[in-house]
Parts: sequence; C-alpha cells; structure tokens
Amino acid sequence: MFCALFALGAACLSAPASATQTAFTLSSTAFANGGLMPKVHECTSGGGNDPAKKNESPPLAWSGAPAAAKSYAIVMRDLDNANLIHWVIYDIPAATASLPQNVQHVYRPPVPAGSRQVYYRGSASLYGYQGPCSPSTVNTYEFVVHALDRASLTGLNSGSSTQAAARAITAASIGSARITGES
Repeated sequence: MFCALFALGAACLSAPASATQTAFTLSSTAFANGGLMPKVHECTSGGGNDPAKKNESPPLAWSGAPAAAKSYAIVMRDLDNANLIHWVIYDIPAATASLPQNVQHVYRPPVPAGSRQVYYRGSASLYGYQGPCSPSTVNTYEFVVHALDRASLTGLNSGSSTQAAARAITAASIGSARITGES
C-alpha cells in the first residue's frame, strides 16, 4: 500500500509544467486590494472643494490573463450602491497589460490606443472614469478586468449605456480578475 501511495504521489509531482497556469490578477500601485483609495481618485462633483479630489482613474495592471485573450475591458462598480457602474473602458488591445493613472475623459482616449469608454450618466455626466462620491459613508469599489474573446466589441458605440456595455463584456469574457478599494 505504501508503494502505491508513493507511486501516486510521484505521478502527481511529475505533472508537466505546461499544465500549471499563472493566476489572472489585477493590482494597483495606488492602493492595496481592500485598501483605502487615495482622494485623487474621488469625484469632484460632490459639491465640496477639496483640492485633493481630482477624479483621476487609478493606475491598474494585470498579469496571468488567458492566452486566448484578444482584448480587455474594465468595469468599476460601487458594491454598496446597488452595483452602480462608475467606469467602463473596453477594446483595450491584447498587448496592453496596464492602464496609467488618469485615463482621459473622452470616448476614445489616446492611451491605451484603440480603447473606448462609456459615457457615465450620473452626477458628473462624462466619458470614462467617475470616482467614488460617497461623502458620508465608506463604500467598496470593485475593479474587474475581463479578458475578452474578441478584439473589439463592435455592438457598442459612443451612445451605449454602462449596463449594455457590462452585458456585452460579460458575454465575451473568457476570464477575469478583480481588486477592491474603499472610499
């Protein structure tokens, strides 16, 4: 019996290295997973005049994505406010593995080239990132990067809603990674 267990263990240990896949992860240099998001990433539309609030998207980086990924998309939600979508950026080229801080608030930002952002119809009404706007509570914000099975979400355009974009992204997703921040 000992020999059988030993042989089984040896067989398990000698699995080919190609069978091991790196975990798909998302991170930010601005905050640790579950940590406090800096004020620079908070919205400027709350009526206050705190100069530290600049509504800048945080820097994000991912690794270990599925090899079949043809593009990426990121969806940011307020988990404590009915999963309100604060940001959708999609058609991020497959060769891209990070976003810089402060992606421009335009439909087609220059960085990353080829990407598109959904118009946020809320307190700010702008393309792209809308930071946390919870002046009296601390909410949890989730950023999810999706690896997509297509290079472009051609069914979306400059007038698409955040909900329609999120549905299209989920339908094309072949893997995802997430990080949360508190604000």
